[in-house]
Amino acid sequence: MTNYPLTKSDQEWRAQLSPEQFRILREKGTEMAGTGEYDKHYPSKGVYECAGCGTPLYTADMKFKSGCGWPAFFDAIPGAIKEHRDSSWGMTRTEIVCANCGGHQGHVFRGEGFNNPTDDRHCVNSVSIRFKPDSDLKYEGSGAKAKA
Repeated sequence: MTNYPLTKSDQEWRAQLSPEQFRILREKGTEMAGTGEYDKHYPSKGVYECAGCGTPLYTADMKFKSGCGWPAFFDAIPGAIKEHRDSSWGMTRTEIVCANCGGHQGHVFRGEGFNNPTDDRHCVNSVSIRFKPDSDLKYEGSGAKAKA
């Protein structure tokens, strides 16, 4: 089990999150493809934060149209996401979680010809994130810090 800077009991998370947010963020669920509010959301600026703790995870300019049915990002703000091996559902994938609270975001897929700066696709549940339009953070290259 991994420890995260922000820890809460299931009871505390349930009091804070909607039942669907709890199912996805804390129980590693997945929303149905094409149903999330951020799937087709393409603002020119802003930041997507973890819906559980408010940690900035992705800048608006990291988002791309992948056609996968979930919000897709080609990179994350450095240090914002942790990766874990996920062997559920009879396959091996790379799970992505918020580095601050461990909230399940989705999965990352690599090297499949995504035609973006990293050739990665962070496939994120809309219910796992919330959008803040007032941020001027921008993508500064893979492994670089996002800057205003």
